[in-house]
Amino acid sequence: MTETPGTGGTVRFGTAADGDVGLLSPVSASPLVTALTGDRAVLAAILAVESGWAAVLEKAGLAPAGSAAVVASAAEAGRYDAADIALRARGGGNPVIPLLGDLRKHVTALDGARIGAVKAVHTSLTSQDVLDTALMLLARNTVEAVLADLKCTTAALASLAEKHADTLGVGRSLTQHSLPYTFGLRAAQWFHGLAAAGRQLGNVQFPVQFGGAAGTLAAGTVLTSGSATSPFDLADSLARQLGLAAAPAPWHTNRLAVTSLGHALASALDAAGKIATDVLFLSRPEVAELAEPRVAGRGVSSAMPQKQNPVLSVLIRSSALQAPQLVAQLHLAAANFNDERPDAAWHTEWPALRQLLRLTLGAAGHLRELAEGLQVFPDAMRRNLDLAGPLLLAEGVGAAVAPLLAEQDGRSGKEQLQAVVDRTLEAPASEQSGTYRRLLREAVPAQTLSDGQLAELLDPANYLGQAAGISRRILAAFPDFSTPTQNGANRG
Repeated sequence: MTETPGTGGTVRFGTAADGDVGLLSPVSASPLVTALTGDRAVLAAILAVESGWAAVLEKAGLAPAGSAAVVASAAEAGRYDAADIALRARGGGNPVIPLLGDLRKHVTALDGARIGAVKAVHTSLTSQDVLDTALMLLARNTVEAVLADLKCTTAALASLAEKHADTLGVGRSLTQHSLPYTFGLRAAQWFHGLAAAGRQLGNVQFPVQFGGAAGTLAAGTVLTSGSATSPFDLADSLARQLGLAAAPAPWHTNRLAVTSLGHALASALDAAGKIATDVLFLSRPEVAELAEPRVAGRGVSSAMPQKQNPVLSVLIRSSALQAPQLVAQLHLAAANFNDERPDAAWHTEWPALRQLLRLTLGAAGHLRELAEGLQVFPDAMRRNLDLAGPLLLAEGVGAAVAPLLAEQDGRSGKEQLQAVVDRTLEAPASEQSGTYRRLLREAVPAQTLSDGQLAELLDPANYLGQAAGISRRILAAFPDFSTPTQNGANRG
């Protein structure tokens, strides 16, 4: 506990052991995010790499028989103090170095002088091999959980698209009413962005890293000298052991694996942010077309008891707004990975990548809850559509009627109809609907267009273009995202 004087007395701060519990990042403050991306998860991933490597060496006959079991027992994360390792990591610039010292002590204590299992610990590896591989392992586990939630979300969006294929509303362009629209198409477009991002994320590779001190596999070559196994065989075996992708070569300074992952995570957050931004607008009281699912205690205000804030959308959007800067950091680091193994650029990559993973996983859970419980109000959508009145159909009217009108006073049919629109816009908003109908009827002779035909042109349901067809094509393009394939991540 640290104490420092404050204006109202003593201010008390926690200790390093308290850890980061997400007090200022509510979007990622969840047991699942902590379990998959927290410091203990990082520690466990590093230990899994070391344990996996011992198993690879023993299988290849390059470590004493029984070594793998001893190292695996010593590599249980509960044996280690993450806060203490973090403090000692300052000495070598990364957490692998102090952790290795502790691991070797535990292996020696468990093994004694029995088989010499300590020889299997970290042999021919370097710190970057271990940490890069551990972060790929951490990322793979996190992405699997993200995709589970995304597929549940897209399934919910697909259901909304089908259910509301004919639910009329208004499309908006540059903040203004533009054309008749359907909520089904809006949900389908949300689905489209998220499913495309999910497919991209699902195609990301998580490669193993093995290059040794300078990326030449020199120590690995010595280790395998006289053996039928090559250093490349060891790397591929480690990939299989950990469930990662094999790498054709060490990638110490080629960071495409990291930047590709960052790009895919940010793309998923982009799509989530689009949905959240729309819901935030559409749930405004004066719009009231949608509402977030109600849960006791959520959306409350500290001062206004009547408020129901759309907190899920707020948290999702906050994640999307943070992602671009984090991806930029990954690219900045990648462009500055100097020499054959880098200096500080590598260190800036770790927190940026982990924060992207945390934000994406946190947002994915909130987005799933939002989509599965979204409240839709078709009557409000129709009310907002009717606010624009028949003027909203001016584009369709022009296309259908202009060719039927003879030139008048030197003006083409298109110009005559534009004049009707211009005169209508001069009227008060409350009178524009009636004004447009009257002026349009005056401008178009009844023998050219009957009252019935004109009424059909002014029915918004008749000017939806290919809205239903677009929705069907979108859903058909992503069949693996249209129905849930699993129950989503276990959020405990």
